[in-house]
Amino acid sequence: MTSRDSAPAAGPWVGPARGYPSSRRARAVAFVDRHLHVLFPLPTLLLVLGLIVYPLVYTLLLSTRRYDLTLKHYANIGLAHYVGVFASSRFWDAFGRTVYFTVLSVTGSIVLGMVMALILNRDFRGVRWARTAFLLPMVATPVATSLVWMMMFNPTLGVLNYFLRFVGLPPSLWVADARLAIPTIVMVDVWHFAPFAMLILLAGLRSLPLEPFESAMIDGASRWQIFTRITLPLLRPVLVIVLMFRTIDALKVFDLIWVMTAGGPGFGSETLYIYAYSQAFKYLDLGYGSAVIVVFTLIVAVASVAWIKARERAWA
Repeated sequence: MTSRDSAPAAGPWVGPARGYPSSRRARAVAFVDRHLHVLFPLPTLLLVLGLIVYPLVYTLLLSTRRYDLTLKHYANIGLAHYVGVFASSRFWDAFGRTVYFTVLSVTGSIVLGMVMALILNRDFRGVRWARTAFLLPMVATPVATSLVWMMMFNPTLGVLNYFLRFVGLPPSLWVADARLAIPTIVMVDVWHFAPFAMLILLAGLRSLPLEPFESAMIDGASRWQIFTRITLPLLRPVLVIVLMFRTIDALKVFDLIWVMTAGGPGFGSETLYIYAYSQAFKYLDLGYGSAVIVVFTLIVAVASVAWIKARERAWA
């Protein structure tokens, strides 16, 4: 048998192409074969670098510059903006309000989400419709829901003050009162994001094994003992995930606060995002606003890493 009659060897095709030397094409195909693990993800990697790394680097550059009012000329001032940020009492007040808002929002949404998940984990008639109905607030956009809630919060015409008067309580100024602005916005945020916590917690509850619950019921444990000593420990990894997502979401809330109060009255609801936006786009101090954003990004990154470590310990 001659070499022409034998079957062709397996491997990449290295035959000649029109107008292209066979040896050069063979080397190109061999190069692609050797570096497929790099060449395939390379476009996605370049896209991610362009969308994430470039804005971060540009924001860092802006934070080291002082622009004039025309925003066309600038002077490099190094870390002067960062020194000003940490020396500003308004920055620390905004930081305190951000932490206050985050703690209230995360606690409220997870407690309400847990109650909803425990109710919807039971089998009763219409439970599927109830699960769908409880998810509706999460579908609505934050700006639209904020406008609807602002109509209800109206001190004169709002329906909430009507109900307060109906039960014999004095009317409230809601977001027009600096002391109530943050708790009132938190109420809307909890209403909007509690279904998200409920969805994850309900999935966690449905995945728990039945044997520990059956053994506890046979031993005569109460519902509270079953919840605190069996349900919560078994649900801890899921709880950590919900805490991580909700903490990051609450730290970054901007649209809800901006639509409802724009940081007011006074600075009563000004969080770090509102503070950075005001400095950059209301007072046209792009450098200082960028420095606040960089500091705030580091705060969110530290919180994210802490929750990721907690999640790893919970799953261990």
